[in-house]
Amino acid sequence: MLDLTRRLATAATVLAATFALAPVAQAQAPAYPTQPVRFLIAFAPAGPADIIGRIVGLKLQQLWGQSVVIENRGGAGGNIAAVQVARGQPDGYTVLVSTSAFAVNPSLYKNPGYAGETDFKVAGLAATTPNLIVAAPDLGAKTLADVITLSKTKSLAFGSAGTGTTPHLSGERIFRFLAKVDIPHAPFTGAGPALNAVMGGHVALASVAMPAATELVKSGKVVPLAVTSAKRVEALPDVPTVGEAGLEAVDDATWVALFVPAKTPQTVIDKLNADLNTVLKDPDVKEQFARIGFAALGGSQADAERFVKAEIAKWGDVVNRIGLKIE
Repeated sequence: MLDLTRRLATAATVLAATFALAPVAQAQAPAYPTQPVRFLIAFAPAGPADIIGRIVGLKLQQLWGQSVVIENRGGAGGNIAAVQVARGQPDGYTVLVSTSAFAVNPSLYKNPGYAGETDFKVAGLAATTPNLIVAAPDLGAKTLADVITLSKTKSLAFGSAGTGTTPHLSGERIFRFLAKVDIPHAPFTGAGPALNAVMGGHVALASVAMPAATELVKSGKVVPLAVTSAKRVEALPDVPTVGEAGLEAVDDATWVALFVPAKTPQTVIDKLNADLNTVLKDPDVKEQFARIGFAALGGSQADAERFVKAEIAKWGDVVNRIGLKIE
């Protein structure tokens, strides 16, 4: 009996020591990030995901003292990059930078390769901007009304960053449902390629997130026709809204957010969210955003999850109304 008592006492001592050391071990765990973080941009260079990813990535790099490596992986409306991140290690070292296309794709694609609401968590909301309809200078159209008139006698098409992106859906809604004209869609792998096609005379029009075209508008390389916001925007104050251009008013936006695999530790997601919010409050970041037509979003990770869930429902309705479906 005495020997059993001694063994129980020894076991209790070891157990107590283990619990006593646990907080110390936890406190000594390395803080995220301890190595370079890869930002996988879901679209081609010069689009909203790329622009915001690079601005935010540089500031996070300075904050962390760790490199943020930018890698563009465009295609399939952002699905190629999303699939890669969804199947990757859930450790916070590969972050998906995508747009509102993330909210469209679940209803647009029969099988996008991932389940947006279960395979990912939204680490944070970065920025938002309206969409912009532009025309090639040699088209001879100065207004949206000019384009509508031209479309009745001339074959026109509009480019976008890809099928199912919110600029694409804005263009479909404006031309097909509001203006009731036949201007088909020409998908590209990003806003940059779509705008290059306009400038090169391959397509007459483009519907893109506004920042991708802001400098091109200012330099006269493309002609701005209308913004899809409720009010005019500071970056391009002379460009009318769709409502001012003579059609029913719309209020469509392209937003950019950071996503990680759903099994990423919550402590890592919380750190990424907190640091993103810190960066978005930086005066230099705010100035860069404003100059090209973006507004910072931010907020808690729970806020971001609720926002994206609501956007999935909103754009799902639009996709169903247009009748889009990609196998």
